Amino acid sequence: MNETHIIPLIVRGFREIYQGDLQPETITLQRTRRDVPGDLTLVVFPLAKMAQQAPEATARALGDFLLQNNKALAEYEVVKGFLNLTFKEEYWLGRLADALIDTGFGHPSNDSPRRIVIEYSSPNTNKPLHLGHIRNNLLGFSLSRLMQANGHEVIKVNLVNDRGIHICKSMLAWKKWGNGETPVHAGLKGDHLVGKYYVLFDLHFRQEVSRLKEIGHSDEEVQQLSPLMQEAREMLRQWENGDEEVKQLWSTMNAWVYDGFDATYQRLGVDFDKIYYESETYQLGKRLVEEGVRNGAFYRRDDGSVWADLTADGLDEKLLLRSDGTSVYMTQDLGTAQLRHDDYQADELVYVVGNEQNYHFDVLARLLARLGRPWAGAVHHYSYGMVELPQGRMKSREGTVVDADDLMEEMEATARSMSESLGKLEGMDTSEAARLHRMIGLAALKYYMLKVDPKKTMLFNPEESVDFNGNTGPFIQYTHARICSVFRKAGVDLEHPVEALTGNLDTRERGLLKSLLAFPEVIREAGQMYSPALVANYVYELAREFNQFYQEHSILQAESEEKKALRLALSAMVARNIREGMFILGIEVPDRM
Repeated sequence: MNETHIIPLIVRGFREIYQGDLQPETITLQRTRRDVPGDLTLVVFPLAKMAQQAPEATARALGDFLLQNNKALAEYEVVKGFLNLTFKEEYWLGRLADALIDTGFGHPSNDSPRRIVIEYSSPNTNKPLHLGHIRNNLLGFSLSRLMQANGHEVIKVNLVNDRGIHICKSMLAWKKWGNGETPVHAGLKGDHLVGKYYVLFDLHFRQEVSRLKEIGHSDEEVQQLSPLMQEAREMLRQWENGDEEVKQLWSTMNAWVYDGFDATYQRLGVDFDKIYYESETYQLGKRLVEEGVRNGAFYRRDDGSVWADLTADGLDEKLLLRSDGTSVYMTQDLGTAQLRHDDYQADELVYVVGNEQNYHFDVLARLLARLGRPWAGAVHHYSYGMVELPQGRMKSREGTVVDADDLMEEMEATARSMSESLGKLEGMDTSEAARLHRMIGLAALKYYMLKVDPKKTMLFNPEESVDFNGNTGPFIQYTHARICSVFRKAGVDLEHPVEALTGNLDTRERGLLKSLLAFPEVIREAGQMYSPALVANYVYELAREFNQFYQEHSILQAESEEKKALRLALSAMVARNIREGMFILGIEVPDRM
């Protein structure tokens, strides 16, 4: 609920009554508790100290002033240090009528828009996308829409990690054991085929490690003595030196992966404004590292490796270039950050990356500052918790990940099974039913991922996510479809339900209306906290509240035309807020289920 228009009146009242000046930011207004009469509550305790008067007396004095000077107020009640204000019926009906014709409702005004670059996905080209990537993509895409809803300019970017030792492992395994296999020959998506060889490399590598340990070598020694690992490192050196054969194999296998990624992104419903490639940014990163050596920000050891000494910052020494001249992840991230700044001159460079990389991005910002980049403070690590399964964490090398494509297929199949068992497909042809299955399956997946506080580690349960009666995407979708059904039966346009609203609001109608009008404030707060979860849980609570209202009140058989119009208007606003909220989450809502 956004009744901030009353704040200047409170400031004026305090000045006239107590001859004191209040700063608007010292005034705390909040929605009145459901078990207490009133719509809006003013917290009086801090004002009472300035008034040098008891909280109850201060509240009564301000209540009298507001009642005399605001025609929208009906009454007030003082409960200790809280002033509960109740607005007149016509005020609420006017707010509802205004919201219905406001096409920008739910998008808070913004006097200070920022340009924000948001990086998400950031896959490696040695394996397909998995469950962890799904959470990353959904968070990044939803955060982008949330920031756009708050009036900011957003550029969505992806950084593809297309070079490095991990990519060389897949390439080497294919070269040794692939026998010329291609995605077409194998009947596999390209990213799946390349991922198969990444797992195969690790299988052979672990066999080598076991043999080396049997003859007495330590864990550290086997990393250096493993013939496979030595070959992979040599392939990386050859790649960085421009070896034609290695580059050709790299281009071919990466092309397979990109085709696979594109198909997964399209099915997941995410996209990007620009894609960066590590292979195109690491050289700039190496030049920045050399710049740091020249100006004393970094130093070179006797073996030729380059380091940053961060011990004075309470951290450690960070490797920036290996002794053989090859780069590390930090090298390319320095280059990418510089390139991204040059491209967009953004106010914020947001990196949607799991919390296991907290240290990495702390170091990145510090290194950019040491290089004298005044925009180093624009780096913002959007740190989020990992997705875990009942059996524990996933491991790509061992092939124990939940594949993104397989998961989406499973979610769609589960949605189909549950829809059929609940009889929600009556009257639909095959193509319409198939589209609905996809929509429900993706909604279940996306909502389940996004309703959790991003900072928390989450346990993924596919079956629970498709429940039509719980805190799930399908439940919210069904609520929207139910409202659309009501309007079809009424023969009324959902987008233009009524022209005028009159009458009285009962307790349930009033509560639902106040929840509806809280939507812009929810979007604003979610944007400030970078939390799509706030939007997700608002939409669920709204859907739950509407269903309680629907069970208790007849809409089409209301006791009067006046009540019917009011309830249709409330229902239309519920549908709109659900659509807008779910859009921010990247979720479609059907008109029928």
